[in-house]
Amino acid sequence: MERYDQLYRLYDEFDAATLRAMQDFVDLFPPVDSRVALEHWQEASDELAERKGEVREAFPATGETFSELAARATREQAFTALDLHAKYGRGVNVLVLDVDETLRSAGGTDNEIPRETLHLLTEFHEAGVPIVVCTGQTLENVKGFAIQGFGNEMVHSGTLSIVYEAGTGVFTPGHGADTKRLLYEDLDSDVRAVFDAVRSRVLSDAPEEIRRGCHLQGNEFNVTLKPNFETGSDDAREIVDRALVYELDLLGEAVAEEIGEGGGKGEDDSEDAADPETARDWARAYYADEDPEIRAVLESRGETPNAETDAIPTAVREFFERIDVAYYEADAAEIGSLELNKVVGVEAAFEVLGVDFPFAAVLGDSKSDLRVMEWVAENEAGIAAAPEHASRDVLDHVIRTDELVFDRGKAGDVLRTIFALNRLAKLG
Repeated sequence: MERYDQLYRLYDEFDAATLRAMQDFVDLFPPVDSRVALEHWQEASDELAERKGEVREAFPATGETFSELAARATREQAFTALDLHAKYGRGVNVLVLDVDETLRSAGGTDNEIPRETLHLLTEFHEAGVPIVVCTGQTLENVKGFAIQGFGNEMVHSGTLSIVYEAGTGVFTPGHGADTKRLLYEDLDSDVRAVFDAVRSRVLSDAPEEIRRGCHLQGNEFNVTLKPNFETGSDDAREIVDRALVYELDLLGEAVAEEIGEGGGKGEDDSEDAADPETARDWARAYYADEDPEIRAVLESRGETPNAETDAIPTAVREFFERIDVAYYEADAAEIGSLELNKVVGVEAAFEVLGVDFPFAAVLGDSKSDLRVMEWVAENEAGIAAAPEHASRDVLDHVIRTDELVFDRGKAGDVLRTIFALNRLAKLG
């Protein structure tokens, strides 16, 4: 209990709120060409150093750590960090970060990563903590905002990796032949053939309202339809729901055609296994049974399947078990590989980065992030945090584990907790 008593003393005897405000001012002061402003910054910097010195003098054995805690973390964040250290006995040695609606939020940060969050990530980088950006976006999109936000030097430092398209590829600059790993190239040829078939038809065969209302995201492998309307709007919700049903139908047809051509029918398969209408019903039935959100969309549109799941041929079911259909309300409808998910991408990134015994902090909001959160929990390899507007399953997991839930657009709050955990872990 001695460490807890020391923290109580720190936050009771010192004005930590003022220390944090001064530290934020010094850290986030924008580059300006003004002598008066620079003098003001220098005065604040000097006073901050003086106040930190007072903390160091009050805690001879732990003063440096406690001065940083007071200047970076609230009382609640510091005690949460101490609880995490008591539970796990170690600090975080790698960050795994989703981007959209986690680091940035359309509703909370104008879809920009806040300067505070970027600065905190820079500090983790400088402390030698590798960063894995793990997103469903295309590589080009992620590279663009990463260089803009983190800077070219950090992106190409060799300690930052990008898992893109939810795990189809990993990009880790500065690692020679391992800089870009195309994980989808390791998939079986029949799976790749199905994705090629869906991609080739997804726009050319689409009904006019989908062609006009959606665009195909420029993925290397996944097939993602995005709305040509503002994300979250009623129009976006309507067209994404339509696109989801359409993609399910295309997938069902492509799988049935591939199995028929490959002679993969099971004993219970009928000769009309590749019949388009039947194949569409199989896909709708299977994915409705797998995902309540997909079932709700089908029901709301009057598109529920005529087939029952037990009528799906064994070979078709086994193929569906390898393919993911993801629905993001008013945002996207996507087909991906369950053999290529964020967990696979993160494992590949760890391998390239040399993170052999990870204890990761995983920040995310969707079911693709949940897979990573569950993976680190099962392997005692990290902790999970999520924004308060994350999907229900994500929040359930995070609350059951360590309750690291942060406000919309406030990823910096949990990063401060992790910063405090790492400082406390160094004390032993």
